[in-house]
Amino acid sequence: MDKLELKGAWNELKGKVKQAYGDFTDDDLKHEEGKDDELYGRLQQKTGKTRDEVITWLKSL
Repeated sequence: MDKLELKGAWNELKGKVKQAYGDFTDDDLKHEEGKDDELYGRLQQKTGKTRDEVITWLKSL
């Protein structure tokens, strides 16, 4: 998922991530321009998935 795709669909994805993993907070899902790697890292820590698994999961939402 490239940066433009992530930025464009972010609000929708945040809701779906929160539904799938209720322990995510808004702070966990805060996405600021250029910090996508940090976001993927948080998602990896919370879900236990690899970076590639996180990206594939986000694309499937």
